[in-house]
Order: sequence, then C-alpha cells, then structure tokens
Amino acid sequence: MKKTIGILGGMGPLATADLYRKLVTLTDAASDNGHIRVYIDSNAAIPDRTAAILSGGPDPLPAMTDSLRKLEACGADCIIMPCNTAHYFLPKLQALTETPFLSMLEAAAKACRLRYPGKTAAIWGTKGTLASGLYQKALEAEDVPYLVPNEVEQDALMRVIYQGVKAGAPPEAYRTDYLSVLDAMKAQGADYYILGCTELPLAAQLLASDAPAVDPTEELAKASIRFCGYAVKEA
Repeated sequence: MKKTIGILGGMGPLATADLYRKLVTLTDAASDNGHIRVYIDSNAAIPDRTAAILSGGPDPLPAMTDSLRKLEACGADCIIMPCNTAHYFLPKLQALTETPFLSMLEAAAKACRLRYPGKTAAIWGTKGTLASGLYQKALEAEDVPYLVPNEVEQDALMRVIYQGVKAGAPPEAYRTDYLSVLDAMKAQGADYYILGCTELPLAAQLLASDAPAVDPTEELAKASIRFCGYAVKEA
C-alpha cells in the first residue's frame, strides 16, 4: 500500500515550499492521481535552531513537537523536515513518536558517496549545523572526505542564508558572499559542495550557479518518494 508524507515545515517557509515542489516534480506520475498524499504543517513561529544550539536561544522543541502531533493526527506514514539544523533535535523528536523520520543528512551523505566517489565535499550550512557536527558524522559514516568552512567563510554563508534568502533579498545582495566561499573552498581542495542549509539550494538557483553540488532537499525528496512506494522520475 502506498504511504503518505508529513512535512514538519516553516523552517523556513520558502524551504518548505521548495521541498514540496521537489516532491511533486521528482515523482514519476502520469496524472494528478499518481502523486503522493502530503500533509504540511508550516509553522514559521518555530524558534531559530541555530540560536538555540549556539547561544541559548528559545528551545524550538516544544513547537516542533506540536507540529509532529498535528502530522500524526493527519495520519502521516513518515515525517520529513526541510531544515538541516533542525536535525540536531531529531533524536529527541524521534523518541516521541513511532512514526519514522527520514533524515536529510543521511540521504545527502549517501548521494555524495554514490555521485562523487573519492572526491572531497565542502560542507556548507549554518553555524549551528557546522558546530553540531551533524554533517561531519553523516559523511564519516559513508566514508566521504570533507572540508569545513573557516570562521570567515561561515560568516559569509550566514549572511547568504539570513540576510539573503530568509530576508527575501535579491540575489545580487549576496552574490559576492556566495562566490567568495565557493572560490575559497575550491582553492582548499573542495571538489563539490553540500548545500547543507535549505536556503542554499535556493540561493544557488537564483544565482544560476553551475558549481558541482549535492542538494540535500532534493535527496530527501527522492528518499521520501521511494519510502512511500513511488518511483523517482529519471532526469
């Protein structure tokens, strides 16, 4: 029997919309009726995850738990979160439910191993994601070599994410920051880039970047489609 998806969203709203769009466009369906049933709870009031991890900001777990309960009530067979940093709280959330969460980090790490064997990844993300070691652990589990941005590069990525995409700024407002990190990490030996914040694939798209990259949102969408018993559309 085909399964359904619950999206624990709002972190941020545009990233949630991006994940849903990718679920639809990547599902091999010949008509409306061939698509997956998806429940979305996009709660933009969930406290900032990076602030909670790094500086004792408000705990997002209660609001995330509220979304979880709403998705359970809808009858979702699996739950996915279009926010990399939110995966820091995934073990606590998973302990609260028998409904399986599908990990964006694991999906991305597997894609790195299969698509770029032996190549070095540059992990891009929020300071919260990078400080938590979430991607480092996922990549090590798949034997994927990686580089982590230095402090200056992390600051530039945070501007792209927060003052750029999350703020609705035009691409030209963050083009210099984006390209500076791209060039700096390539010079350090990066072969490709993990766009490990759900705003970063949006930035890459808006900037028309053709740098080799793994989009965790896309890989999560593909993993979810397969989990639900549907086929992924071939490129």
